[in-house]
Order: sequence, then C-alpha cells, then structure tokens
Amino acid sequence: MLLKGKVALVTGASKGIGKALAVGLAREGALVAINYKTDRTGAEATCRAIEAMGNSALMVQADIGEREQVEEMISQVARAHGRIDVLVNNAARTRFGPFEEVTEEDWFDVVNTNLKGTFFASASAVRQMKRSGSGAIVNVSSCAARLMVPFHSAYTMSKGGIEALTRQLALELAPVVRVNCISPAPTSTERNQQYDPHYDQNWGRVVPMKRVAQPEDMVGAVAFLASDRAAYVTGQILQVDGGWTLKGHTPDLSQEDFSSDRQRG
Repeated sequence: MLLKGKVALVTGASKGIGKALAVGLAREGALVAINYKTDRTGAEATCRAIEAMGNSALMVQADIGEREQVEEMISQVARAHGRIDVLVNNAARTRFGPFEEVTEEDWFDVVNTNLKGTFFASASAVRQMKRSGSGAIVNVSSCAARLMVPFHSAYTMSKGGIEALTRQLALELAPVVRVNCISPAPTSTERNQQYDPHYDQNWGRVVPMKRVAQPEDMVGAVAFLASDRAAYVTGQILQVDGGWTLKGHTPDLSQEDFSSDRQRG
C-alpha cells in the first residue's frame, strides 16, 4: 500500500497504460480520479475495475489540450477530495507518418495534448500541492524520445519536451513537489495493434526481454515514483523498456498504415 490515503489523478485513464496505472495506483491504496476525453465507456470500465477492489473512483471529463478544461478538472478533484497528492500526466496523442506529410493540424493535435496538457495540468496541480505542503508529479514519455523511430517526428518532439519539462520542474519546484518521468518501451495496446495486428510479435523480437511491455508493467515504476519511498528522487527519467534502449533496433515500419491516427476524435 505505497499510496495509502493519497489522492491521485491519472489523465487519459480510459484505456491502455492510463487504465493500468489508475487501477494499479488504486491497488496501492490511492484515491484515484480518472480523466477521459471522449471514451466514457472506457472510463466507466476503469472505475468498475477499481470499485471491484472495494475502492471508489472519480471520473472527470476534460480535453487535456484545452487549458480551461484542464484547470476545471484539477478543481473538480480538489473539491471532491480536498487536495491532490499525485498527478500522472499520461494522456497522449499520436499522428504518425512521414515528416514531410505532417500537417499543421497533426502538429497541434499532438503538441496540445502531450506537451501543452502536461504543462498546464502540472501548473494547476502544483498550486493545490503547495497548499498541502507536498506532492509528486509523474510524467509519461516514450523511448522514442531517446531512440529515434521512423515516422514519429511530432510525437518524438513532444515527448522530448516532456522530458525536458520534467527536469526543469524538478529543479524549480523542489523541495515541495517532486517531478519524475517514466519512458515506456513499445507497449501492447489496442491502438498499437490497430497499426499492426502482429505488433506484439514484431516489436517483441527487437526488445532484449523478448516481449513488448504490457500496460501493467508501468505500474510499479509510477507507484514508486509517486510514493514517499522516492522522497529523495526527483528529475529522473526512468526507462521502463525491457532493455530496448540498450539496443535500439526497430521493425520495418515502411509499410505501416497510420491513417487511423487522423480519424480519431
């Protein structure tokens, strides 16, 4: 029970890594608020998974790319629980494709959610954390920020920005608020399998651990960084990657169909 009694908000928690983190932090004793943008059904499923453990969860709808909605989301959580102890900036957008084909719409869609959302969600949460006298922020980056992956230009740029922001805020907000970041390896999610039905096998071959990550593989790292056991840890980028960044190979992505990225709401 690393997080017993702490109030944690996980953005983008209706599916994938975000859902696993919300459920995992609840299992560690946190009171979890679940953010979602459009997938209310997924958010409800995350809530049910938490409630099945005997815990309660709060659902908060907000588009992380819109500052006013982000600030209202933080206010809702603070009103419901009196404070925010942990913010996990997980919500992310992808618009993959050749660099020269990236449109301005693609660029803003990725940057607004991944970078602007992380920036202003952190700013709003920090105001609440400072009132309480402590807090922890855990950002979710990607190994793509360290190892360049073809067709990921806007996404990689935004994740690199998140890692730089992590270090900046760790310095600026110490000693009251700690700020750290995890950097996941290729992970088995519904979105990734839409691009490639054989995603797990193709990417698992290039990871030293011989498998892709599962969303649940991220829980231990985030729970630790959010907990008092990491009281002297700040400004760190933790690679949760099965050793992938030691090797750095990628499958052939030249035939990938990334068109579904531009069709998501």
